[in-house]
Amino acid sequence: MSDERTIDLASPAHAREAIRRGDWQRHTSGLAPGYAQANLVILPARHAESFLRFCQRNPRACPLLDVTDPGDPYPRALGSDIDLRHDVPRYRLYRDGELSEERTDIADLWQEDFVTFSIGCSFSFEDALIADGLAIRHIQLDRNVAMYRTQIPLEPSGPFGGNLVVSMRPFKPADAIRAVQITTDMPRVHGAPVHIGLPQSLGIADLSRPDFGDAPLIHDDELPVFWACGVTPQAALEAARLPLAITHSPGHMLITDIPNQRLKYG
Repeated sequence: MSDERTIDLASPAHAREAIRRGDWQRHTSGLAPGYAQANLVILPARHAESFLRFCQRNPRACPLLDVTDPGDPYPRALGSDIDLRHDVPRYRLYRDGELSEERTDIADLWQEDFVTFSIGCSFSFEDALIADGLAIRHIQLDRNVAMYRTQIPLEPSGPFGGNLVVSMRPFKPADAIRAVQITTDMPRVHGAPVHIGLPQSLGIADLSRPDFGDAPLIHDDELPVFWACGVTPQAALEAARLPLAITHSPGHMLITDIPNQRLKYG
């Protein structure tokens, strides 16, 4: 692997090239600033209609950016040179609803009936928060965002169901209000927070022990602010127990050519 200091990660195309070569296998938070990143769900076409309805019924957690035709690994609406088989730093494989392994490439697993759902990611609204002067703690610390399973049920569709997963960022109260205002205008990347301040009301017992990502650093004068998270479909896949489904590993996203600015106001 190349020295990370020599890798150009500022543009989407260069970041994807580094990922495709295997030179970048870490989380993608903060990479290619100004451009949207996407959560992925890849599953056989016979389940695609049910999963599409699941996304439509749960738009805060699953705001769709793109759906491919069966067998097509090139989501052209997201970028001119994206290959879904290679361009994510780390993939997760689910077999019969269980996480079976993680990989950096899925070319040898690709099937002619695979349909890929690309789902909006909170890293896009982080870019908007930073542009407004708000500090994003996990980016400052070069950590993955903290994500938690909740007790909030999702609207089911066919075999897909389960509970909402949320991501959390701490802010002082005034900054939390500003974060609500900014992200409300970005419904295609999860929109406004779903909750502020009381993790136990979501069923989260301990903020220091996230279900995904890295443990957060929260100061005494800060509130935890929770957004619907694109890892939610992974909980739905666990419930569906499909023979094979593939996702991104939490925080290891697909970097697109879509400017974040285009994702505002619906």
